[in-house]
Amino acid sequence: MRDEPALWLFADQLGPHFHGTPEHRHRDVLVIRSAAAFAAKPFHRQKLHLVQAALHRLAADLGDRVTLIDAPDYRTGLREFGRPVVVHEPTSHAADAFVRKLHGEGVVTEILPTPGFVLSKADFAEWAAGRTRFVMEDFYRDQRRKFGVLLEADGEPEGGHWNYDHDNRQPPPKTTRLDVPAPWHPRENEIDDRVRADLDAAERAGEIHPVGVDGPRQFAVGHDEAQRALKRFLDHRLPVFGPHQDAMLTHDWAMAHALLSVPLNLGLLDPRDVVRKAQERYRAGEAPLSSVEGFVRQVLGWRDWVWHLYWHQGPEYLHRNALQARRKLPEWWRSLDADAVEAACLRTALAGVRDRGYAHHIERLMVLGNHALQRGYDPAELTHWFATAFVDGFPWVMPANVIGMSQYADGGVVGTKPYAAGGAYINRMSDHCPGCVFDPKKRTGPDACPFTAGYWAFLDRNAARLRGNHRMRQPLSGLERLADRAEVVAREADRDHF
Repeated sequence: MRDEPALWLFADQLGPHFHGTPEHRHRDVLVIRSAAAFAAKPFHRQKLHLVQAALHRLAADLGDRVTLIDAPDYRTGLREFGRPVVVHEPTSHAADAFVRKLHGEGVVTEILPTPGFVLSKADFAEWAAGRTRFVMEDFYRDQRRKFGVLLEADGEPEGGHWNYDHDNRQPPPKTTRLDVPAPWHPRENEIDDRVRADLDAAERAGEIHPVGVDGPRQFAVGHDEAQRALKRFLDHRLPVFGPHQDAMLTHDWAMAHALLSVPLNLGLLDPRDVVRKAQERYRAGEAPLSSVEGFVRQVLGWRDWVWHLYWHQGPEYLHRNALQARRKLPEWWRSLDADAVEAACLRTALAGVRDRGYAHHIERLMVLGNHALQRGYDPAELTHWFATAFVDGFPWVMPANVIGMSQYADGGVVGTKPYAAGGAYINRMSDHCPGCVFDPKKRTGPDACPFTAGYWAFLDRNAARLRGNHRMRQPLSGLERLADRAEVVAREADRDHF
């Protein structure tokens, strides 16, 4: 309706909970494809495809209600549109500052709370008041209580425990793949053809500089596709999601993971609906509590938690570097040149990023993140890489995950200790080590595992900084007893192949 402001949607605000609610379903919708936004960073080619296809799909689904404008930048697109707009809270500091400036100019008449997360910013501010540490488990339990998820009638946790991690840390089976139905995958259509042609032309013209390879679309870009992907997971994969969620298999990149982070982060799925439907599967006896609780923790706990920490900690959080890690990312890492990597675990994870823009959470934390932590890569540069090279990466997603959890760069605000581990962990939780050129049991010699040796070199480099952390007391005591400590440290300082 042209007598009221249109609803301006960003590319991660595309589901009906953004535009189809009673207060919005009568509004005109504006979507701007900003050339500057797509060209600003070295995004993964498949991420560019997903976002572009999602915008086209929204325009196709909503028909005449949508005005889709191609513009060099957002301000030019708004000027071309020529009408005031309302907008939901955007998902980055830069976009938030821009929208607030537009609000001051009268272009944006109202900034609405985002429906893309379960807890409001005001409620999080109340929860966080007076806290100096933000442990996810505390937040998650309060989320369960507040929203009544997986609780007994007396308010206690379903099954008597808040957390079923102990059931969900099994090593991989002695097979190359999990015995689990395949995840949902889309069928490409004319929108994909058009987007691929547009991206090819933009890349040839030097307008974009993507990383990674093009490939068949793996994730949902429309609400109906997202619902099918969710149903497929809940019906066929949730029952076996839990036990091996921390395991890695070379030839099974999807395993039993939900693969819903893309449609969730594009705003195609309402996280409240996702959590409700998962709980219903448990109530109906269709999935075990350990699997349902583990999945609910990812959506209701972890996802909301990293979103709120992004805003609560502010832009300066990106510059935290408690361990003084300064090394630049190597070229093979930035260009996703997995073929340059010899270590089987690192090569497999990096190849997944190259080929799909995706690696599951243990590959991110205990392979890619663990390697970066041990080698002292700059945490801000690493955060930027994760946000652009992954198809589910957005500015709000990565700071708490990388600066806090993975790199311990905030000094313990988010995590209680660095997530550093040697080759023994990867050998136990994957099938990567047999046949690898490196031996996870060796820390010296030509076949010394870069994770095993790198672990001790990391401890040596950061011993003084970590000595006050009680959880690091035992590892640091082990370092003091290491007979070949000097040799390990010297060899790792000179290592040029991984």
